[in-house]
Amino acid sequence: MDWRRFFQRGWYELLKNSIYVGGVLFFRIRYWGRQNVPRQGPLLLVANHQSHLDPPLIGAGIPRPLNFLARQTLFDIPLLGRIIATVNAIPIDRQGVGLGGIKESLRRLKRGEGLMVFPEGTRSPDGEIQRFLPGFTALAVRTGAVIVPAAIEGAYDAWPRTQNFPGPADVDVCYGPPISTEEIKQYQERELLEEVERRVRACHAELVKQRTLQGRGKRIFGKTWSAGG
Repeated sequence: MDWRRFFQRGWYELLKNSIYVGGVLFFRIRYWGRQNVPRQGPLLLVANHQSHLDPPLIGAGIPRPLNFLARQTLFDIPLLGRIIATVNAIPIDRQGVGLGGIKESLRRLKRGEGLMVFPEGTRSPDGEIQRFLPGFTALAVRTGAVIVPAAIEGAYDAWPRTQNFPGPADVDVCYGPPISTEEIKQYQERELLEEVERRVRACHAELVKQRTLQGRGKRIFGKTWSAGG
């Protein structure tokens, strides 16, 4: 038995479960479509990016371990660097995924693992989805990974870029139907990029609709200010 991988998996599950409980208590988080996430095989989970909360909260709803991309500078922060290194983070440079990051991402996907990516490249300045940057589709094409579009809403309300710490807000996460390897082969790279972005936007639009109907949103002084006003 590989004891190192065994304890790393146990540590990952402990953190994931702790984040899940914290998400329920503090953000009243709800997950939609978890049955759409394959439990085995190479997986590329593609999501919008609203805040620092996105990787842990989206990952906490996945019934399998995920790898994450993280800026190289984060690994230089003593405590944080040690923590993210233990939860399958892959370092990337500030301009995007460097050669080392690409190779490691390909290696893990070829081993049948899952990888979460945020094609907007950075956190949204206003909570809205920005145009997707190219590059991530090549990972799926070269490894035979299934692509699962996902969306998060409410994380921007909880922790916008202009705020130093998160605050109380309702957060929802949706995992859309997967795009199979057979479907992926039918698209040119640019077409695949546009299709994945379309599906992520569709997931996000459905979350916004449901939140408006159910009166979920940012919470201030015990009162909820929903997306509907």
